[in-house]
Amino acid sequence: MAIYLPGTAEEEQVTLDELTPREIVAELDKYVVGQKDAKRAVAIALRNRMRRQKLTPEMAEEVIPKNIIMIGPTGVGKTEIARRLAKLANSPFLKVEASKFTEVGYVGRDVESMIRDLVEIAIEMIREEKLEDVSDKAELNAEERLLDILLPPSAPRVDSGSSGGVVIDASTSLTESSSRTREKLRQQLREGKLDDRMVEIETRERNFPSFEIISNQGVEEMDVNIKDMLPNIFGQRTKKRKMKVNEAFEYLIQEEEQRLIDMEQVTRIAIDRVENSGIIFLDEIDKIAGRESGHGPDVSREGVQRDILPIVEGTTVNTRYGMVRTDHILFVAAGAFHVSKPSDLIPELQGRFPIRVELQSLTMEDFVRILTEPKSSLTRQYSALLETEGVKLEFTPDALEEVARFAFRVNEGTENIGARRLHTIMERVLDEISFEAPEKKGQQLTIDAAYVQKMLNEIVKDQDLSRYIL
Repeated sequence: MAIYLPGTAEEEQVTLDELTPREIVAELDKYVVGQKDAKRAVAIALRNRMRRQKLTPEMAEEVIPKNIIMIGPTGVGKTEIARRLAKLANSPFLKVEASKFTEVGYVGRDVESMIRDLVEIAIEMIREEKLEDVSDKAELNAEERLLDILLPPSAPRVDSGSSGGVVIDASTSLTESSSRTREKLRQQLREGKLDDRMVEIETRERNFPSFEIISNQGVEEMDVNIKDMLPNIFGQRTKKRKMKVNEAFEYLIQEEEQRLIDMEQVTRIAIDRVENSGIIFLDEIDKIAGRESGHGPDVSREGVQRDILPIVEGTTVNTRYGMVRTDHILFVAAGAFHVSKPSDLIPELQGRFPIRVELQSLTMEDFVRILTEPKSSLTRQYSALLETEGVKLEFTPDALEEVARFAFRVNEGTENIGARRLHTIMERVLDEISFEAPEKKGQQLTIDAAYVQKMLNEIVKDQDLSRYIL
C-alpha cells in the first residue's frame, strides 16, 4: 500500500513495504527526540506485520503480534511514538487509558468497548478513502441535479392536428436552445456567478421522535445501529428548503457521496483492517497493576487485568458491524511504573507483552532538540501563530537553551512531566507578546536569553509560585 508521509521536503511517495526498520526509526526521528530503544522495538513490530502479510495463510494465522510495554515517566514520547507509528502504517489506531475500564459487574466501561471504538475509527478511515475515490463523480452528479433545479427540462410541445389527432412537435430547435442555455448556466455555476441565487431543494428530515431505551446492558453493548433503524421505523421524511446555490451544491455533493459509497464494502474492509493491522495503545497500564487488596476503591484492579487478558491474547468481540477477532491486533501498553512495576501485573498478562522497553527521562540537550528539530516544533508553531497577526517571531539559540534550562530545572524541583513542561514555560515567555500581537502588526520580534530570564526569573526564584504557575 502506497502512503504519503506528511511534511517530507522531497514531496515523494513512499511505499510502506519498502521501509526497513532503520528507515521506520528515521521517520519517527522526525517527530520524537531520542528514545532509540522504543523506536527500534516498534519498528521491528511494524516490519514483522509486513513480513506476516507475505506468508501463506496457514502460517500467517499462527504468527501473533509481539505486544510491547513502554516503561517511562510522563512526557517522554510514549504516546507520540505509537501515534506516529499508526499514521506511518495507515492503521486504525486507538489510544485508551486502562484506568477507565472496570471489572464486569462494576459501573463503568467494559474492556470490549475498545474494540468497538477501534472498528468505528476504521470505518471512518475507509469511508474517507472511498470519498476521495468518488468525490469527482459526486460533484458532477450534484452539478447535474442543481442544473435540473435551475433549468427544469422542458416537455415536448403538443398540438392538435386538423384531423383531430395529436401531433408532437419533433423539431430539435427547442432541445438545442435548452442545451445551450444549460451549458451557459453550467459555466456560470462553475465560475461562482450563481452562488447567491436562491433555490428550493428537497432535504432529508433529521428530527426523529425521542424515545427511551430501557435495557440491563449498556447501549454500547447493543449490536443494533439505532441510527440506521430510525429511518426504517419512521420512514425517510423530506421537506423543501430554500438555500443559496453554493450551499445547495455542497448539500447535494454530500448526498451523492453517500449514495455512491457502498457502506457494506466499507464495513468489510474496515473489519479486515482492524483484525490484521489495528493498533491499540493502552496507556496508564501501571494504574491497574497490583494484586487484590480485598477492599477499598482498587478492588477491581486485578479484575480489569483479567478482563483485558482475553482481548490481548485473542478473542472474538461482537460489534454492531459483525464479529471481530482480536488475535492479530498489536497492543502497545505504557506506564510510568513509579509505584508499581511490570511484575505486579498478573503473570498471564505479562506473558502477552513479551517486549519491554524503558524510555529515558529527557535531558536539557533533549529539550533544545525538541524545541528545534521536529517538523512541528513548539518554536515553529508559535512563529506560525503570530505570523497570522503580521508579527515575525525569531528565537536566538541562547534563548532556546535558556528555555530548556528552565524547563529542566523546574522538572527537577517539582514533578517531572517531561516535554510537557516546555508548553508551560513557552506560554509564560510569550505571554506579553501573544497578548499585544494585534497592536504590533508588521514588527519583527527577537526572543533572546535576556528576555527569557526577564519573563521567568521571578517565578522560578519563588519555589511555591513556580509550583503553581510552571
